[in-house]
Amino acid sequence: MFAIIETGGKQYKVSEGDVIYVEKLEVEAGESYTFDRVLAVSTDAGFTAGAPTVEGATVTATVEKNGKAKKIYVIRYKSKKNEKKKQGHRQPYTKLKIESINA
Repeated sequence: MFAIIETGGKQYKVSEGDVIYVEKLEVEAGESYTFDRVLAVSTDAGFTAGAPTVEGATVTATVEKNGKAKKIYVIRYKSKKNEKKKQGHRQPYTKLKIESINA
């Protein structure tokens, strides 16, 4: 059994028990979060695709932690102009554990 959910402008294929990292959600660690933008659900009865979402389908997850990813460096450089700029960035994320898929 799996579902395809949408959050943060991205789509994720999830099953019960999966741990996923998504764009930061405004939820504290230990709380429950419900996704209602379920694009497709596959169960023992068959596959259901939404138009654009599946009516009445939800995915429940528990927030394990909020954090920041490893730092990446963005470097802008213009040759022959003695111009360069280095900038660091750490993307915030939310770590989720999928508890149940309700279809």
